[in-house]
Amino acid sequence: MNIDQVAAAFEGKNYQEAAKLLKVLLKESPENPWVQVYVGKMHEVSGKKEEAEKVYRDVLRSVTHPKIVAAARQGLQRLEDREKQRRQQAIEQAKADPTQQELGILLIEPINRDNKAELAKNFARVMQLDPYTARLLLPTRNWRLYRTGRLGELQVYVRELKNGGIGAFCVSYPQIETIKVFEVSYFKAVNPKGVVVCKNENDQLGQISFEWAEVAQQVEGLIPIFKAYADFDLIRDKVDYKEQTQDFAHVWDLHLPRRRCILRLINQHYDFQQGMRFTPPPVKGMTVKPTVGESWGRLTNCLMQKVPKITTSAEFLPFGESVVREEEALSRIKPQLNLFRRSESNWDPAFELFSRLVFLKSQMVEK
Repeated sequence: MNIDQVAAAFEGKNYQEAAKLLKVLLKESPENPWVQVYVGKMHEVSGKKEEAEKVYRDVLRSVTHPKIVAAARQGLQRLEDREKQRRQQAIEQAKADPTQQELGILLIEPINRDNKAELAKNFARVMQLDPYTARLLLPTRNWRLYRTGRLGELQVYVRELKNGGIGAFCVSYPQIETIKVFEVSYFKAVNPKGVVVCKNENDQLGQISFEWAEVAQQVEGLIPIFKAYADFDLIRDKVDYKEQTQDFAHVWDLHLPRRRCILRLINQHYDFQQGMRFTPPPVKGMTVKPTVGESWGRLTNCLMQKVPKITTSAEFLPFGESVVREEEALSRIKPQLNLFRRSESNWDPAFELFSRLVFLKSQMVEK
């Protein structure tokens, strides 16, 4: 019995006969690289992709014979071509589904640095990238907004990436828009319930009473406020107008998922002269007025004491830095911040998107 008989069986697609012959050859010469190549092919035709890929790669690591190397590489290429075809079919089916046509965004979750080399290969394979680019794009600190597209197609990529060990999720713009945001003007009470006077997106004033147990998480954000300055270039004899960070607006979001809403506190807008006083007790003989920063600190400390066991997400800045240039994705986000700015800034929709993504992602985890 020799390997030619196995090759002939494969050529005639007589896989049952090929399996019998291989079983004998594996006992006689298990280390024979040609035997291993056909073991890989047997896994391949049996639909065992992972096993076939492992065998082919083991052959490539241990053999230098040109024909055997070529056979193993051809096997890997067939596996890759089938994977591409399967993925493309899934994408085409998703595109044709009328219920999956909403526009959405795909986000990649941070990976472990120790596994980056291996995960970059998987990312490159799924997203059709070269390994170097894939390695650069994989985040290790925060979510990365990777692309926009139809929700059905994005869901295919999410499944493929998760199968490759890479965390990912997608949401549609309609999902993002369903979350209501109310800007808190001031707290009327914090015990036993929270009672706030707040404004809706139409600037209409109202009141909301809520149990502290309704607050599922908090999101803290520092949003840059810029000032313009003139920079005179002596060489070109020209004045360039640039921006630099002058300050940060402090934003604190309370997420109430059962009501599908966010209560938003902004240090620039909060009225510390109304409702509950978050100021230090007066000192006899002193009339020093507390700063907004001091009052804001006491307010946020109170919030953390009311819900000490819930998550507070404060990773907005690195996310914002990665997303502010994504004009297409942010153009569909209407920020409800009303910060005092001389010109519009993508930092505002970036925070709006971040807080709402945190809100939606927590709902995915619960499900």
